[in-house]
Amino acid sequence: MEVNNESYGTDFILLGFSDQPQLEQIISVIVLISYLVTLVGNSTIILVSYLDTQLHTPMYFFLANLSLLDLCYTTSIVPQMLANLWGPKKSITYGGCVLQFFFALDLGATECLLLAVMAYDRYAAVCQPLHYTVIMNPQLCHRMMLITWLGTFGGAIIVCFLTLRLPRCGHREVDNFFCEMPALIKMACASSKVVETVVFSLGVVYLLVPLSLILISYGVITRAVMRIKSASRWRKILNTCGSHLTVVTLFYGTVIAMYMKPQSNRASQEEGKFLTLFYTIITPSLNPLIYTLRNKDVKSAVKRLLFVKKFSIQT
Repeated sequence: MEVNNESYGTDFILLGFSDQPQLEQIISVIVLISYLVTLVGNSTIILVSYLDTQLHTPMYFFLANLSLLDLCYTTSIVPQMLANLWGPKKSITYGGCVLQFFFALDLGATECLLLAVMAYDRYAAVCQPLHYTVIMNPQLCHRMMLITWLGTFGGAIIVCFLTLRLPRCGHREVDNFFCEMPALIKMACASSKVVETVVFSLGVVYLLVPLSLILISYGVITRAVMRIKSASRWRKILNTCGSHLTVVTLFYGTVIAMYMKPQSNRASQEEGKFLTLFYTIITPSLNPLIYTLRNKDVKSAVKRLLFVKKFSIQT
């Protein structure tokens, strides 16, 4: 494939929502509030999971990793987005665009794998309660996290390399609020069939396979729950599993709508922008709320830590 020299070393223009200037201020306020909630909520979960010994379990180890992932994901997008929404310029450097593109792919795929790991943890807790601590031992948990964080690296590099090699014939305008793959592919002035085929294949690996494992895990969990007669255990299982299922639905629903449809069948570009806004900005801010509002353990841990801090200050 021949590469156009103009494809390298030039700034890009992030069009974002510039065709709807009346919405930009509203969107900037929503994004800022969501980002602050993401920072505070996910940081709280990470700190509480680390500081409270009662939360030193596989479930909260994975939840802390999900919070760290969401922090990294949104931070790779939001600061540049707010600068463009508030400032006169809508530009981003070529290097900045490459980094945004890579981290969005890598961290997005990592979240897919992590949600599958969390589903397996819930399966082990509900269906194998007597052997749970043996199955989900610290060594296995750390190995699973290592594979989850590093297992998507190669796929992200391949997609970035193939997409950025596409000649753009001097086109610099990215029709989105950050350097996302569909918008970059649309800038190409040559066939992108190879890239789309690779993306679809990796989508099966990183999206559909983990989603299938999640559905299988919850199918087995549902069968096990139906045999439980204890009302209190029912509520506890539904709370923890319900939180995870809610996060899975929000994340996978929007991502699959964006990435697993053929290019010609995707929703309009404006609908695509709002879908992207939802799963990159809104969902990470909802995750800590979903887990803390439905989870008595986290709320109790926060109260304990606040009480200890208050008591230490008074004494």
